Amino acid sequence: MRPKPNPYVDTYRQNSVLTASPLQLVILLYDGALRFLHAAKEAMLRKDLYEQNANLQKAQSIVSELSAGVNVSQGGELAENLLGLYSYCFNEIVDANLNDKVENVDRCISVLNQLRESWIELEKQQRQGPSEDLPLAS
Repeated sequence: MRPKPNPYVDTYRQNSVLTASPLQLVILLYDGALRFLHAAKEAMLRKDLYEQNANLQKAQSIVSELSAGVNVSQGGELAENLLGLYSYCFNEIVDANLNDKVENVDRCISVLNQLRESWIELEKQQRQGPSEDLPLAS
């Protein structure tokens, strides 16, 4: 049974997105993907295929959105590597869903956690002082 939606939480989430910087938005996307991956893993362990599929599809959508935001023409090799990691995660999620492989979800969680930490560090550096334009986001 799903918990009843809380209108205060929904308002908070909307305000968080509306007031977030571009870097914070990327971090929020990672947070969402990781939340759905963890929920999918729990569903897999319970053998709840419906919840597994729903959460893995949401994680897939977020990884696709992250990929779409990468600007390869400005980011060069770094952006291409980032796209490669997103593609890897996307494929791992698809395979996890098709073949009920928890280990694929774990690998994707690991990759996205590491990337999230890098974006958090970048966001902290940007807050501390002026820096160059970000080459990865369009």
